[in-house]
Amino acid sequence: MASESPVSSAESQTDQRLPVLLLMGPTCSGKTALAIESAQTLPIDIINVDSALVYRGLDIGAARPSDEELAAAPHRLLGFRELDAPYSAADFRADALREIEQIHANGKLPLLVGGTMLYFKALAGGLASMPSADPVVRARIEAMALEQGWPAVHAALAQVDPASAERIHPNDPQRISRAYEVFLGSGITLTQWHERQHAEKAADQTPGSGVLPYTVRYLAVAPRERSVLHERIAERFSLMLQQGLISEVEALHARGDLDVSMPSIRAVGYRQVWDYLEGQLSYEQMHERGVIATRQLAKRQFTWLRGWNEPIEWLDSLDPKRFERALKVLQTASL
Repeated sequence: MASESPVSSAESQTDQRLPVLLLMGPTCSGKTALAIESAQTLPIDIINVDSALVYRGLDIGAARPSDEELAAAPHRLLGFRELDAPYSAADFRADALREIEQIHANGKLPLLVGGTMLYFKALAGGLASMPSADPVVRARIEAMALEQGWPAVHAALAQVDPASAERIHPNDPQRISRAYEVFLGSGITLTQWHERQHAEKAADQTPGSGVLPYTVRYLAVAPRERSVLHERIAERFSLMLQQGLISEVEALHARGDLDVSMPSIRAVGYRQVWDYLEGQLSYEQMHERGVIATRQLAKRQFTWLRGWNEPIEWLDSLDPKRFERALKVLQTASL
């Protein structure tokens, strides 16, 4: 049997000594505050896992940490992407793995914090080797949507890939387009690609290890009562409007090179204010739909978390000892 190389042995020891920590949860649950407080006590570097916060210029509506908070606990992968540039789960995984390696090289613990569950899934579970984006196929789909509407594209997807169509909301054009594009470009449905991924993972990985070459600890924070979260969501959206969310979106709207086909502008809160500025919604409708959209986001986040394949350490957002409990888990993981 060949002896283990010094490099692989050192990497294995490093991975055991320095794990990867994931702090997940629905919007408005207090993830960011918990992460920043933890970074004051432990040798932690924070990596952002929020699909809106990767964009430069999405601040108020994306609940970007304040300058004071970022000075105390800098966040990686925050505000580095241009608003008109797409950013996929695969992009995130590649960037996050690079940041994790750098943090480990500095002798610190990477703490990935956010609510974009698809990013967490891509990082922890890997991505199937699906076809890359095909501009020609995508243009065909967009032309179909323009002529017949996205519900028609969603219906077409349901004919060939009912499982994906059931998972994807009819008002989610980005995911509808990608799922249908995968089928049209490869002849294989997105569901089949995912099944291949699960089979490869089962064959190549030991149970519970995932595809990350590190020990991973999962934490999630949320209020025990859903009504508490709903109240927080309503209060925070009202506060965002008071803090100048409309002015922030007005500045983006005035650029002239952005539109609602872009993931950055479709972010929850931004899409509703954008529609208000274009006269499609009254102020009251914008306010109401912003709250509803955020609640729907939280519901989807809970759905992801309930189906998570690895054990999660849950923390109650209202528990006065939640920081001490989180710190205990993080300290144990770092041993």
